[in-house]
Amino acid sequence: MREAFCLCTLNSNQYLCGFKLFALFMSTQHLSEQEQLRREKLAELIMMGIEPYPAPLFPVNSNSVYIKANYKEETKEQFQEVCLAGRIMSVRDMGKANFCVIQDTHGRIQLYLKRDDICPGEDKTLYDIVWKKLMDIGDIIGVKGYVFITKTGETSVHVKELTLLSKSLRPLPIVKEADGQTFDAVTDPEFKYRQRYADLIINPAVKETFIKRTKLVNSIREF
Repeated sequence: MREAFCLCTLNSNQYLCGFKLFALFMSTQHLSEQEQLRREKLAELIMMGIEPYPAPLFPVNSNSVYIKANYKEETKEQFQEVCLAGRIMSVRDMGKANFCVIQDTHGRIQLYLKRDDICPGEDKTLYDIVWKKLMDIGDIIGVKGYVFITKTGETSVHVKELTLLSKSLRPLPIVKEADGQTFDAVTDPEFKYRQRYADLIINPAVKETFIKRTKLVNSIREF
């Protein structure tokens, strides 16, 4: 594929050989249906020559909070070439265009992906197969594009290039948000302690508590 997707190629035969050997020794009976499905998608990405866990550093030059706080009509020229990365938290499918929300280390921001923009040539595999069928909630992606404001007033990034940075093999609990309020948040204490990583991802307030606690402890130590 020669589209705007940054493909990290590798010797797929060697990779698949190692992957199959690993699969032989790893029982999948204990995995959920979603976990098994994601592993199938992982194998398909590898067969397509896409590295699901690329080693090169992705050149991020901005973040969600900075863009939302500083993008204005008079400063839009500064946001014509932004590059950021984050975890897919939700996707709204509109056929040949998608709205997607990603979460980086600072916050969340909406992305706009148009089929003909990320696949300018005749080959639409990137959008039709990779994006719509092989990527899931929880995957980490890197994007390049420009900032704009939608008709509903949402500051968003119009994606021109898309890179898969990490394929998630475990599904995240779905937490709904509206008008700054969180619905269906995970409240089970056992889940919160046993799967702290998931709790930190889906509940920003928990993450903020840990950050504040760390800063407080460090301040006390430096006193």
